[in-house]
Amino acid sequence: MTGYHCPFSSALQPDEELVGRRTHTRHMDQGLAAPTPRGWGFRSSRMEPIECRDALVQNALFTGDLEAVRKHFTERAAVNLIIESKGDELRWTSRKLGLWSLTYEQELTTPLHITAGRGYLDCLRHLLLRGAAVDFAPGGKTALHEACAAARTDCVRLLLSFGADPKAGSEAGYQPLHLCKSPASIQCAQLLLQYGASVNSQTEEEEDTALHVAARYGLEEHVRLYLCHGAGLEAKNEEGQTPLNAACTQAHPPQDMERYYRVCQQLVQSGANINAADRDRQRPLHQACKNANPRVVELLLAHGASVNIMSYSGNTAMHNILQVAAYKLGHHPELVVRALLNHGSIRIWPGALIKVLRYCCSSPRTIEVLINSYDRVRVTDEWAEAVPAEIMQVREPRAFRDLGLHPTVPG
Repeated sequence: MTGYHCPFSSALQPDEELVGRRTHTRHMDQGLAAPTPRGWGFRSSRMEPIECRDALVQNALFTGDLEAVRKHFTERAAVNLIIESKGDELRWTSRKLGLWSLTYEQELTTPLHITAGRGYLDCLRHLLLRGAAVDFAPGGKTALHEACAAARTDCVRLLLSFGADPKAGSEAGYQPLHLCKSPASIQCAQLLLQYGASVNSQTEEEEDTALHVAARYGLEEHVRLYLCHGAGLEAKNEEGQTPLNAACTQAHPPQDMERYYRVCQQLVQSGANINAADRDRQRPLHQACKNANPRVVELLLAHGASVNIMSYSGNTAMHNILQVAAYKLGHHPELVVRALLNHGSIRIWPGALIKVLRYCCSSPRTIEVLINSYDRVRVTDEWAEAVPAEIMQVREPRAFRDLGLHPTVPG
């Protein structure tokens, strides 16, 4: 760093010791070989990285104060600073006297990461023009990862124009494309593909492709984009899931049911295997029934999904929907049961209906659909006793009376 000065040098120390200590400890904990002292993805720069503990500098970066950033990061000032910040994850750490405590894991970040992740475009541009190493990743991920995770489209565009690697892998095994997990990140994904990101690259541990991620988060625009770029429909992740499996497996609230339906519709219409099984032999229909999405279930059945096939645990699609009906009332589980019966699902053995009544009594419409599939059902006093009084008071008593049930509500 000969020839360069730093106005806050009293609060700085050489980077080698910090990065070496942190990365060595982290990798030893994970059983991995420690990377080089300069950190992940560091490109040679005219300014060596050093640690910054100056509160004024950190405040300028975290608040996006452009004037302060310009003041501190002049032409001759150090720009590849390393800042230790508090992470989002708690970790057990040992203290003196053998005491253990839960503390937030400390993370290493840089001015580039901070400004890119917070969308401070002008500050980011200033740092890049001052020679910041665009792929420097002392904390295990680059500034491009941060910008994509936060859906900062303008920052992604700027970083790529300065040579950021769209295929850079993070320490956790993610490329920037895998971090486009929100609807707002669609333009980030477009830019990454434009600059050469691989649409079929997989994460290291989960082995997810970008299409798996988009399907899991119900991102219909992302799914359309990736399919147009040749994403593999039958790529399987570590759990044996295809993107269609991933979409059907993801739990979602009632307001998101239509969004997930459109994602599944795109995948099915593009030729996805309706009966693809994961490692537990669960098919998309099994998974869609667990999440009680009637439209997805209808879609799969209309395209030939096997209605009575069992998973590894011995469950059929009907078993799955009955197991969740009691706490998926807003999803209208009765519509799923009706769709399965209309497509040839094996009915529940009449002797087991009392068990179903006990489990699904909070959804009388589901019970009604089931019972209507039989010519006759013997209703006994035991049936009436199966419905708790509090359910009778909260739910629709008329629905139970229509089934021939007259539970006694204590006065």
